[in-house]
Amino acid sequence: MDLILKKLTLKNETMLLDDLKWRYATKAYQEGKKVPQEDIDKIIEAIRLAPTSSGLQPFRIIVIDDQETKQKLVEGALNPKGIMACSHIIAFAAWDNYTPERIDEMYNLITDERGLPRGRYARYTDMLKERFAQREPVRNFEHAARQAYIALGMALAQAAELKIDSTPVEGFDHENFDKVLGLEKLGLKSVVLMYVGYADRENDWLAPMKKVRISKDELVIKH
Repeated sequence: MDLILKKLTLKNETMLLDDLKWRYATKAYQEGKKVPQEDIDKIIEAIRLAPTSSGLQPFRIIVIDDQETKQKLVEGALNPKGIMACSHIIAFAAWDNYTPERIDEMYNLITDERGLPRGRYARYTDMLKERFAQREPVRNFEHAARQAYIALGMALAQAAELKIDSTPVEGFDHENFDKVLGLEKLGLKSVVLMYVGYADRENDWLAPMKKVRISKDELVIKH
């Protein structure tokens, strides 16, 4: 049994690496070709299951697939054709600040789901509240934004496993996105986007290019 599990684990690890080698930051999408909702749901689930600091999940996502909303978001984008042609945009938006209320809400959920009394982690959450209260809101937002990037990595890997093309995107007008999506009233600020769809490889200049990364020896610093 142990040998079988070892072989299955090795096979899954190889498949993940193969998926990561397959994916690239798609530059051109097949306009009008939609990703099935069941696959979008799998990508969303990968985002939901992503690890975050202290388990706070301090971000939310907005899934956009209608052309009318996309058109409003084009302004200020470095690749406006990508916005319009991709099947879906997944926008990651982080908390604008950590607050005691937000921390309590998450830890009430944690204790309720684990069948524990509320306040079970009070010493830890009190420490979190004190630490975040000592920092400027912008620093707390930056911390929350970093958690969104962890989830983005999970989403990119899940899309690759499904053989769905994707692009992580920072080149967009954050103020415009926040306004169009009504993020300020939700206490959120846009962080990063993920385009999802199917590559138009005939018109994608990057598609035929070799994937280039630094070597493992250069990546890993020995000490």
